[in-house]
Amino acid sequence: MKKLALVFTFLFTLFSYSQEKSFEITGNIQAEDTKLPLESATVYVERTKDSSVVSYTISDKEGKFQLKGTTYDDSLNFYISFVGYATYLKKLNIDREKIDLKTVLMQVDNNLDEVLVKSTAPITIKKDTLEFNVKSFKTKKDATVEDLLKVLPGVEVDDEGNITVNGKSVNKILVNGKPFFGNDPTITTKNLTKDIIEKIQVVDTKTNAEAFTGEEGDKENKTINLTIKEENNRGVFGRVAAGAGTDKRYEFAGMINFFDNERRISVLAGGNNTNSPGFSFGEISKMFGRGGGISFNSNGSFAVGGRSFGGGQGITTSQNVGVNYADQIGNNTEISSDYFYASSSSENESSSERETILSDSRFFSNSTSRSINDNDSHNYNLELEIETDSTFQINIEPSFSYSQNRAAFNSQDETFDDDLVLTNQSDVSSNVESFAREFNNDITATKRFGSRGAFVRIQLENSVSQQDSDDFINSVTEIFGDNPETIVRDQFTDGENNSYGVNAQFRYRYAIIAKKFFTDIRYRYDLNKSKNRQSTFDFNATDQDFTDFNTELSTDFEYGDTQSIPEVGVTYRGEKWSVGLRVGYNIRTLENSDLLRPQFNVARTFRNFQTIYNFNYRFSPKSSIYMGHRLTNSPPGIRQLQAFTDVSNPLNIVVGNPNLAPSNRHNFYGGYSGFDWQKRTGFYANFNGSITNNQVIARTSVDPETLRRTTTYDNVDGNYSYSVSANYSKDFKIDSLRTFKFRIGSRYNFNNRINFNNDVQYSSKVSIFSPNLGLEFLWEKVLEFKPYYRPTFTNNAFDIDAFEDIQFTTHTAGLRTATFLPKQLEWRNDISFNYNPNVADGFQKSAWFWNSTLAYSIFKDKGLITLKVYDLLNQNTNARRIANQDFIEDRESTVLQQYFMLSFSYKFNSLGKKGENNDDGFFFFN
Repeated sequence: MKKLALVFTFLFTLFSYSQEKSFEITGNIQAEDTKLPLESATVYVERTKDSSVVSYTISDKEGKFQLKGTTYDDSLNFYISFVGYATYLKKLNIDREKIDLKTVLMQVDNNLDEVLVKSTAPITIKKDTLEFNVKSFKTKKDATVEDLLKVLPGVEVDDEGNITVNGKSVNKILVNGKPFFGNDPTITTKNLTKDIIEKIQVVDTKTNAEAFTGEEGDKENKTINLTIKEENNRGVFGRVAAGAGTDKRYEFAGMINFFDNERRISVLAGGNNTNSPGFSFGEISKMFGRGGGISFNSNGSFAVGGRSFGGGQGITTSQNVGVNYADQIGNNTEISSDYFYASSSSENESSSERETILSDSRFFSNSTSRSINDNDSHNYNLELEIETDSTFQINIEPSFSYSQNRAAFNSQDETFDDDLVLTNQSDVSSNVESFAREFNNDITATKRFGSRGAFVRIQLENSVSQQDSDDFINSVTEIFGDNPETIVRDQFTDGENNSYGVNAQFRYRYAIIAKKFFTDIRYRYDLNKSKNRQSTFDFNATDQDFTDFNTELSTDFEYGDTQSIPEVGVTYRGEKWSVGLRVGYNIRTLENSDLLRPQFNVARTFRNFQTIYNFNYRFSPKSSIYMGHRLTNSPPGIRQLQAFTDVSNPLNIVVGNPNLAPSNRHNFYGGYSGFDWQKRTGFYANFNGSITNNQVIARTSVDPETLRRTTTYDNVDGNYSYSVSANYSKDFKIDSLRTFKFRIGSRYNFNNRINFNNDVQYSSKVSIFSPNLGLEFLWEKVLEFKPYYRPTFTNNAFDIDAFEDIQFTTHTAGLRTATFLPKQLEWRNDISFNYNPNVADGFQKSAWFWNSTLAYSIFKDKGLITLKVYDLLNQNTNARRIANQDFIEDRESTVLQQYFMLSFSYKFNSLGKKGENNDDGFFFFN
């Protein structure tokens, strides 16, 4: 009987698909008033029964469109939407496969013609804004904003929550144009749900002042603005979650939002001991930490299966509380503020094996360490936007932070020479308690003149930072050989690091051609001063206290960095292209005063040109290119300039160089981004390169007998790097329920670095090539199947015979699946495999990492019961190999082990139209 039912179900499914009809609608769109073609008009069809979108496309530069899809319906509502023109509607009978509408004339929007009706298009493309209508895109139940973003065309969300739109990074997310919990986009995307959002708008990132004057924004970064449905701007909504698991694992999180039109109050709280972000709700794997895999650095290092939280190592227990407030005061003032409290405690044990290569020999180091860190922090941010009239705006943005950290650290190190003879060893224990307070304030005043685009702007920023620390250290260092030495230290260090900074800017823009061609005059003044004091006292056995001042290990510095930068620039902004050029002259003075050793005082003045050039060309609203160049300079670090000999680590002595000059860096960048809405294809390519003159590098020499290292700093020329990446994506609509997505891409990084090894100059050339392939099969309300694969090929080549070239290949592959049958059940799996054959013996070379979640919805989808398994196969590892300029290191540390957890989450929502009560029985504001 069961077999017969299965056969019947299969035949019924085939029969259902046989009734689905394919269609292709073509035509040409013109403006009735100008008879010109309309590019990027949105063309779409909806079901007549429930107004759900069946298919959509965008017209090309000739106004032509080709709309394909499948449907079970005999007729569909056909729409054309374009900004400034009334929406066109026609009911189409789907009685043939190809339907040619010839030429469709769009009328200017005058709201008088009854035939032309209003409708919300799935996608609207304006000059500088891409807008998605949320109701047109289907997602899984209980979808968050992050889930919604993943189904939008041209939008990608990676495992870390990083978002790109048409190949460009999203660095800011707003809610109704206002910040939501500061500048962390993941708090918004992971905690707000789709059901309250009406539209998603994507624009170039701008400051409030830039938006006020109508300037072009940051072409390399995007901002997403989530607009709340009008009826959802009043009410209460949120959710709570809690879970408990094996090995004493737990999690809890809660969020409540009070919306009253312009006034918004949100409260978050969360905690766990599972290395997870503090504000996440446990539904369908959200409480897991970041996924496994291999991460690659520009110097050729990589990590296998690393978990990342609180520094990326160890196991962290955290508690967090946050409050966000946004409101409009009167008619001309907007306010947004947030407060965060975070508390964390982490434990970690690590071990490493390193092979250091010298110009004529090599040596080997083994290290083990254990650390415990406790941290408490408070952060407060405020934004005030005041418009006294339509031409004058003031922005005030103060912020304050306070943190306290307690750390206990212990390490054991051994060093062996080329013949594996023990040469030196050390045992270090340290207990540190530190406090940090920081205040920053940014005040910007902007005055517009006329309607041509002219304005004047004055900006003042200041910052104050105070850091205090108490460090008790106990160490024993033994150096063997012909002249053995034992260095014992039992010391206390009272540390103080204070800094103060002021940045003042003036800018005047004059419009040569109204709203198109501008000239800018700018001036910037920077003053940064810092005081660094480390007073070290040795333990006095007679006094039984730390009373003997150790001058050799103490420091007392005052450091100043002053800049005066006049600039001139021109900007042209046309319909298709824009270009900008700025040239500045930087007069920079560096001063370093050593209050304990006045003979090391230094004051130097540098003069450098700095430039910024950018060019953007928009082929159409669907594709564009950009390129640019920056010449910048950066000063040496305070420790690098200090000429005294730092012997705080007896095995690594550091001597500063007061003659260092600032580094000058040329950065070149460019890219292409395009998404074809008709073919559902996207192609993105980027290039970034830099050439650095006067690069500050470390020069290390090693004593051949004791292997004690002495490091100083120098300026060198010849360092350069570049990276090239490209990605191609294609979506295939199999039918109205099933979609296949194809993703392929690659990235190539190259870094040429000049180094010194025992006074022998050489260069290391590190190249990393990492192609990737990803497939997705999506069957609505049934199945998600997403395999991927990424190999990485690394080569580190040297131009001296003493160093052997280093080559290794790593592999990572994975599979993400989800099933949604039966209706209330959701089962998700995230499986990854990492293989690194090159790590040393004793380190894990390969690992399977499998997370699995099973969720069941109750209470009309308001409640969710979730069973989660972290590291189902119990193979989690973060063993990794680092290939650097003169060493190879294998390292591993503590990772979170396998656990099972049962959790429950519940969401509530009293949002309704015009403040009326709904079925949930929650109240509304009056």
